[in-house]
Amino acid sequence: MRNALITGAAARLGRAIARELHRDHRVIIHYRSSAGAAQQLVEELNSVRPDSAVAIQSELGSATDCERLAEQATDQWGGIDVLVNNASAFFPTPVGSADEQQWDQLIGSNLKAPFFLSQALAKTLSRASNGGGSGCIVNMADIHAERPMPRHPIYCAAKAGLVMLTKSLALELAPEVRVNSVAPGAILWPEQETGDEAAQAQILERIPLARTGSEADIARTVRFLVTEAPYISGQVIAVDGGRNLNI
Repeated sequence: MRNALITGAAARLGRAIARELHRDHRVIIHYRSSAGAAQQLVEELNSVRPDSAVAIQSELGSATDCERLAEQATDQWGGIDVLVNNASAFFPTPVGSADEQQWDQLIGSNLKAPFFLSQALAKTLSRASNGGGSGCIVNMADIHAERPMPRHPIYCAAKAGLVMLTKSLALELAPEVRVNSVAPGAILWPEQETGDEAAQAQILERIPLARTGSEADIARTVRFLVTEAPYISGQVIAVDGGRNLNI
């Protein structure tokens, strides 16, 4: 059975991806501070299939953090076949008020960590191809990597970098490892905006399919890239109801 590491997997999209991949993978639930939610998810998944899920706590702020997480994940079941870089910080940084700490946090979680974690796992991901399949990395990008979101210049720059990192790694790690990105649109409202009905209505008006998506839409797309797309690499798949056509 193949092994998958999902970062930021204790809640929201990461949790949905973990549940979806657990259908035929053992999964490592990475978390930073959500220990209770991570353990609850592990217990849920292990009740379905024993010894199929484990939680690992780790910061992702430095290359050393990423290397340590990669080592722990690899040791758990003898290798990692799938890496999903899902962990992400998100908050506004209007020009004139942004500081270096915000820069480091947004660039660190959205770009630096995916690179150093991918680098640390490159060998074990490459070995996955010996079984007749391929190692696989899926990065969680954003439709605003191409079209900026007001008041979020650092976040958008980080996600734009992640898109280029996806393409670069797809070239660097080929042919043993495939690397792709999923770019969600309006799936889950940011926690700080859940009560802003006017802002939500304004966004919905610009979505051609006239509705938000679901966590399952993202999770199924990740699963497709992992299990059903052996000839797809270096691509960014927008799951946004057509929102990128009308930003």
